[in-house]
Amino acid sequence: MESIGLAGELAAAERGAAAPYVTYPPTPWWYAVSVGAWVAALVGTFTWWRESVGLFVGSLAALIALELLFLVWMRRRHGALPMPGTGTPPPEIARVWRAYFAALPLVALAVWLVWWLVGVPAAAGTSFVLVTVGLTVYERRYAAAAAATRARLR
Repeated sequence: MESIGLAGELAAAERGAAAPYVTYPPTPWWYAVSVGAWVAALVGTFTWWRESVGLFVGSLAALIALELLFLVWMRRRHGALPMPGTGTPPPEIARVWRAYFAALPLVALAVWLVWWLVGVPAAAGTSFVLVTVGLTVYERRYAAAAAATRARLR
């Protein structure tokens, strides 16, 4: 058996470590819109916060159940599903994750400001737009980072 040497073994190990981050199928076209709608519905449930505790709690329970079903589906579809913030991604993907986490408080602040200044329905609409656009941008950047990682590790 021929030896590939230490450099070859290190490259093979790096390819193996990167595999869960770069080898799963892209999310469906409707993913960003669905998550945006889910977040908007979550924000919208606060319309009932003071008016009807039953509607508020029931809506939250239904949204949490939908999220759990969605996560189960995603994990089955993708197999090993790396979640942002877990594991040690390749540097190209780590940069995308850092930008994602940096944007989250800005989105939350924008939604809160609209909620405070205009009201819950406007905040729900704002959250739909920001989350949908944000996830679309994230998905594109992640795909580019995964492609760059695959190219680097060839």
